[in-house]
Amino acid sequence: MSAEILIVDDDAHIRDVIRFALEDVGMMVREASNGQLALREVAARTPDIVVLDIGMPELDGFETCKVLRRSHQMPILFLTARDDEIDRVLGFELGADDYVSKPFSPRELVLRIRAILARAQGRNGADHKLNHGALSMAPESHECAIGDERMQLTAIEFSLLKALMSAPERVLSRNQLIDLVYGHNTYLSDRTVDSHIRNIRQKALALGCDDVIQTVRGVGVKLGTCQA
Repeated sequence: MSAEILIVDDDAHIRDVIRFALEDVGMMVREASNGQLALREVAARTPDIVVLDIGMPELDGFETCKVLRRSHQMPILFLTARDDEIDRVLGFELGADDYVSKPFSPRELVLRIRAILARAQGRNGADHKLNHGALSMAPESHECAIGDERMQLTAIEFSLLKALMSAPERVLSRNQLIDLVYGHNTYLSDRTVDSHIRNIRQKALALGCDDVIQTVRGVGVKLGTCQA
């Protein structure tokens, strides 16, 4: 079945450009012109991914993302006319999976969406269950748990934690994590990676695990003992 994409942007021309590009590769598209309408669309039927503009009237992209993340874990790709690192870090801290600045290449946007969907569906991971301490992951079903409690992770957070679980004794630098999660030749700042790590730690702590990821000063990070 084709992936279903919700495009949220107050610019009708931008929505048209994205819709044409996505429909051209066989994806299904729904649209919303502001954050409030986007919340209604998601409540009616959860899309596979939300392409969410930041600068919108009534309810901007950041606020819309906050509301969505209270009850949904579908991937979110932020679309913005701004290219400020502070905005980028805030977006990732709110649970975004990726970030594309305007003006953008429709072809690149399609490739980014496909990569996010592949991670969310576990297509690029092993089909066996991973276990370490109280932490367990099932890549194919995109499920993660600490003990009997399920941990809700975004696609990027899941891929990052899976990279650490695949080599629990190995210390990975930020650049190595970026290569493993986003692919080679991708530029992201250390602050972006740290935002994802901080989100994972907070979610694990809420489930009683305070050492899911350990920092090795001057080198990188590794999987913790994951005891709950």
